[in-house]
This record gives sequence, C-alpha cells and structure tokens, in this order.
Amino acid sequence: MIKDDMQYLTIALPKGKLFYLAKDLFAKVGFVADNLEEKSRKLVITNEELKLKFIIAKTADVPTYVEHGAADIGVIGKDVLMEAQKDVYELLDLGFGRCHLMMAVPKDKKRAKLTDYTHTRVATKFPNVAKQFFTSKGMQMEYIKMNGSIELGPIVGLSESIVDIVETGTTLRENNLEEIAFIAEASARLIANRASFKLKFDRISKLVKALEMELEGANE
Repeated sequence: MIKDDMQYLTIALPKGKLFYLAKDLFAKVGFVADNLEEKSRKLVITNEELKLKFIIAKTADVPTYVEHGAADIGVIGKDVLMEAQKDVYELLDLGFGRCHLMMAVPKDKKRAKLTDYTHTRVATKFPNVAKQFFTSKGMQMEYIKMNGSIELGPIVGLSESIVDIVETGTTLRENNLEEIAFIAEASARLIANRASFKLKFDRISKLVKALEMELEGANE
C-alpha cells in the first residue's frame, strides 16, 4: 500500500447492474463523489474532502484490485468471488443482486439422476465453482469455459449441461432448459484487502456498521 494513499479509502465498484445499486447504498451512508458514473471516462474518481477514491472496474477484476491492495474495499457478487478464489475478507452481505448458481440441462435430454452426467461436458463461466461442486459429488466432468450466452452450450451440442447463475429462470425456460441441481446462493458482498482492514480498521469498521444499519432499516 502506497503511503500517500493511507489517508484515502479506495473503493472498487463493478461495472454493470451492481454499480448503481452499490453507488446508491454508499450514498445513503455519506460515501459520495462528484461525477461518479458507470460511463465516466475517469476510472478513478476522488472526493478530496472525504478522502475517498472510487475505482470503476470490470466486474471480474474487482477481487483482484482488492486482493493486491489497489483498492481497500470493493463490491462484488458472491458468484464472482467464489470463482475468483482471492485472498480477501468478506465483510458484509449487501442484500442486492440476488441470484443462485445452479446446473441445468435440456428438458428433453434429462437423465434419471445427477451422477448420470459423470464424464459429460459442462459449459460455464464458473469452472472453479463447477469443479468444486461436482468433485464434492464424486463426479469427474469436462469443463468448457465460456464468456457469452452459456445457454447456447447444450443447444449447439457443445455440452450436455451448464452451470450458471439464475435470477428468475426466464432464460432457462425460453431455451428449454431445466434446473436439476442447486449449487449456491449469491448476492452482492462487501470485501476488503487484508492489510487495509488492519491499517484502516476504524474507517472500514465504521462503514460496515453504517451499512448494516442502513440495510436493517431498509428491511423493516
């Protein structure tokens, strides 16, 4: 951690659907900066008065920024955090961006039981999560890493199944896919760099308490 940055608290926010939800939540506890927008050309936005820096990052990069201390804290989906397997502290479930990780297969090719898919191909953005899940079931699988529409895997014959996140299930139904195994719940989490959590403990712990109070109030 650069000494000149000790006076600042640097927060990594992910681009995409979590950005404005995170920005609004931080604003409610007084953590703001002028021109903090997802489409900003400035990727580091500073509030000199509050000694805050916001980094606007690609979603998959947020855990890396936090692990290596480029950001003190960050907001990231639990699904991305599980896949990244970074050495960070998970401080708080922020409650938004809820979804779950699951395995799905074509309805017309559904097999009798989960283990009947052993030694088949699974398309996924989450090969680490998928491997951990199937290994826990004693299953060996072939993992095909994809970054686009995972649902295409079984449709075009690339895989027999998929492991992906699902919110409402609409995309699965539209593509004649059926969820056959639940893997894990996921939502936005507040994470912290391990060194920053110790060096800036007072500031980070006060933020966590403020966010907890805000979230509790919103749920009442």
